[in-house]
Amino acid sequence: MLGSFGTTELIIILVIVMILFGAKKLPELAKGLGQGITEFKKAQNKEPSEEKQGTSGTSASKDG
Repeated sequence: MLGSFGTTELIIILVIVMILFGAKKLPELAKGLGQGITEFKKAQNKEPSEEKQGTSGTSASKDG
């Protein structure tokens, strides 16, 4: 139910987004969203050993 948007709903959503962000910001938002999705997919496809090697040298310490 939630995933089946019709043409009317998509047009309404697009108009609301254009009002909120403006037409000039939409390409920048789309580019950022695309880059974020790409980075997310890269992180999912990484080997677990690669991920551990990248974070083994850093540790989070809490000063208090």
